[in-house]
Amino acid sequence: MNIRSLTRGDGVVIGAAVVLFIASFLDTWDIPCERDQICVGSPTGWDSGSLLLGVHLAGLVGAALIVLARMRPQGPKLLGIDAGQLGTALALFTAWSSLGAIFDPGGLQFEEIPAPDAGAGLILGFIAALALAVGAVCAQLVPALKAPLLGAPRPAAPAPYGQPQGGYGYPLPGQQSFGGQPGAGGQAAQPSFGGQQQAAGAAQEFAPFWFAVPVARPLYAEDGSSGPVAELTPGTWYLAVEQRGPGLVAQTQDGRRGVLQDTSGIQRG
Repeated sequence: MNIRSLTRGDGVVIGAAVVLFIASFLDTWDIPCERDQICVGSPTGWDSGSLLLGVHLAGLVGAALIVLARMRPQGPKLLGIDAGQLGTALALFTAWSSLGAIFDPGGLQFEEIPAPDAGAGLILGFIAALALAVGAVCAQLVPALKAPLLGAPRPAAPAPYGQPQGGYGYPLPGQQSFGGQPGAGGQAAQPSFGGQQQAAGAAQEFAPFWFAVPVARPLYAEDGSSGPVAELTPGTWYLAVEQRGPGLVAQTQDGRRGVLQDTSGIQRG
């Protein structure tokens, strides 16, 4: 799972689900109590099975499925239906059920009980259910809601491919190479011709860089097979390790490699 793949639309869905959960503990009825009338206690969303299942739990389950599908691009399917699509359907059902509860908060009433008004729980729940439905639908349509919810960290630029980082057999930064050690008489010897060739060849090599994609794009196998090996998602940085014609050979955070054929609009790190 990749939390950085969440978008602003997913943030709206998560926030609406939290408010919907809070609304389930508030009063659903607002009944005036006069001297000659019978007053009853105001229930919450947990005291009504239809309200609990049709609004609060349906909304929470729908939000969880939407977020799960976003964090796992190749997420699980339920009854052959994509988890994100099922979550969106539940979000719309939640808003519809909440609208019905607003119009008829008390259901069937006895003559001695006054008709109740919608309480704080129903009103707040309807607002949260409406925001949940809007976030679930508009997250795929509105460009502003497609932006990453969490800003991706800008990694340090990697060293050019083939340039040593220091270690056995290679000089560290600030040290002279073997060909540049001082010779006799205190004069520094000139680097060898072979060292110049290696430096020129390293300058012509492809320099790996970090990049991010604007939209989700497949990563195909390096052997040219048609099946994708991974899917690159917005908000995550990937490492380009090789130029392959018009495409790039990219490496995911879990070590998988493949060819990104569509490199239009990528953001370099």
